[in-house]
Amino acid sequence: MSNLSHSQYVRSTYVDKAIEAIKKLYSPCRLCGQNCNIDRNKNEMGLCRVDSGKNNIKIASHTLHFGEEPMIVGSGGSGTVFFSHCNLRCVYCQNHQISHSGLGEIISIEKLAEYFLDLQSSGAININLVSATHVLYQVLHALKIAIQNGLTIPIVYNTNAYDNIESIAALQNVVDIYLPDIKYLDNAYSKKYSNAKNYFDIAINNIKLMYEQVGAISFDENNNAKKGLIVRHLILPNNISSTYDILIALSENNLKDITLSIMSQYTPQYMASKYEELNTIISEKEYDDIIDYASELGFENILAQDFDSQSNYLPDFDKNKPFDD
Repeated sequence: MSNLSHSQYVRSTYVDKAIEAIKKLYSPCRLCGQNCNIDRNKNEMGLCRVDSGKNNIKIASHTLHFGEEPMIVGSGGSGTVFFSHCNLRCVYCQNHQISHSGLGEIISIEKLAEYFLDLQSSGAININLVSATHVLYQVLHALKIAIQNGLTIPIVYNTNAYDNIESIAALQNVVDIYLPDIKYLDNAYSKKYSNAKNYFDIAINNIKLMYEQVGAISFDENNNAKKGLIVRHLILPNNISSTYDILIALSENNLKDITLSIMSQYTPQYMASKYEELNTIISEKEYDDIIDYASELGFENILAQDFDSQSNYLPDFDKNKPFDD
């Protein structure tokens, strides 16, 4: 530790504290809202289907990604690591190759740390941890190694927000930028389409805690996000996501200064065709009306997508670079 800079030492110390907190949730597993309580020390599988041990981790991709929100992409790209498996079971998941089918490779924690450092060396402006909830224990160990070997860029925690709130509490001073989804208001829909009971209650409380930790987005001298909260909301057809009510809930929880990323990119993927109400897309007018409503509510920082760009966001994880044509 004597060879570390002061900032490396401080950051590493915060990661140590997070590891100790997450260790208590690791087995029996209570890392997410599923609360499976399975014994991960004996390689029991919960709903997330994690099939790697304490010293290994399964990832589907590590790449510079330019399709995220502009302030976390910058000119260098977001250093994005997609973790295999997921603690939700969304029937329309665009990442179903990895979330449901478990596509990916099992690597050591040390190799993951190398990937973090390689992404930084390649020009990434942050490390973007996509769906890391169920493997937080391993990820934190890899982060510690990377920090001790020179990782300095911000850490983005990219989550479906169905985390145990104790997990989010443990990440204070480790995560710089939170990037949660808020998927549903109606818990009946979250159970039906994502196998997540009490989704909204868990997600909104997590988002409030994230905001307490990092606040609204702040920027560095290059206008890249260095800290703060960006909340994503994917509009589902037939008002399944209860978008207007979610916007009201965020407003009533004093979150109007967050960056709100409202996504129009939904297309029926994976098993969505089996559900008539999901086997369609929203109209451009629906989307424009929602953007207008968010503005009327007083949200200060709204990110809108090009309506006709749905196919741009569909990855193929059989490729080394899933988002390249």
